[in-house]
Amino acid sequence: MKNILLIIIIFSCISCVNKHQVNSTEEENINNVTDVVVDTLDQEITTIPIEIVVNKDIPIRSYFKWMDSIVAEHNQTHNYLIDEYIIVHNNKWIMDTLAHTDYYYLMDKGIFNEDPQALIALKKDQVLIIPDSIETIKIQTQLCNTSLELNIPEFRLRIIQNGKEIYKFPVRVGKVGKRYLAMAKNDVDMRTKPGIGEIIRVNKNPLFMNPQNNHKYTKTYRDDGKLTGLPAIPWLEPSINGRSVGQLIHPTTNLATLEKTSSNGCIGLRESDAWIVYYYAPLGTKVVFKYELQGKNDKGETVEFENIYPGFENIKLKEVTRDTL
Repeated sequence: MKNILLIIIIFSCISCVNKHQVNSTEEENINNVTDVVVDTLDQEITTIPIEIVVNKDIPIRSYFKWMDSIVAEHNQTHNYLIDEYIIVHNNKWIMDTLAHTDYYYLMDKGIFNEDPQALIALKKDQVLIIPDSIETIKIQTQLCNTSLELNIPEFRLRIIQNGKEIYKFPVRVGKVGKRYLAMAKNDVDMRTKPGIGEIIRVNKNPLFMNPQNNHKYTKTYRDDGKLTGLPAIPWLEPSINGRSVGQLIHPTTNLATLEKTSSNGCIGLRESDAWIVYYYAPLGTKVVFKYELQGKNDKGETVEFENIYPGFENIKLKEVTRDTL
């Protein structure tokens, strides 16, 4: 019976196999792409999970390298493949731990931290459970049926799984107007563009650049005026209507800018929310950026949103595939 179940689930995953690529970059360069593909029935069927005991404290700055080593060792010694997303979704407390490294979450508890990357992601002697092969396929199937949905004038980004909203986060979007950006070497329309696409790049080691002058920076001023280092939270790049338009999904270090037109076109979230979005949006995850002036509030009541980009309300979304490009 378990063999039959595994075969059925494997076929359901083949259509979104590209989502299980892990793209690790060094300062905006794409290197070392690992494909995690379930496309064969010659898989080892295991029903016994594996325990990994953390042998030392792992700070956030070393977290991804440590996770990559666990994934690599497992995939070399087992006949079914896992990735970082599989591990974290089987150990949801990791997501909670990372979310609680948010600067403003800690400040609300009276804790000032100058170096976000020095915070501990995993503590010595904590135990990670690597799922068996059947549970691994189930997690992959869930991620295959997950998408991101942004309603621009609502300033809300949603995570949709199996057609249901499971998370909703406040965001900031692009400013109104054009500005010369040295990074683009041109005048840029900073409004966040609606459209349909997918996550095409995951940058786990982003280089922080000021797009206006193209200068690198390593420190940031928080809303309270304190100077801190920058968080090591991955940035996501979606394609929109078949093209990369520079609208990244990434954390902002200034909560005061949320629910405003305050970016250069990117979608900004608070740090805790950015961690969650990252773990629900591997490569290939569908994204829908829509512009709807009407929606529902938490009580289910119809509400109207301000028309922040006049004219965008007439844009009709059309899904672009490789066949239509």
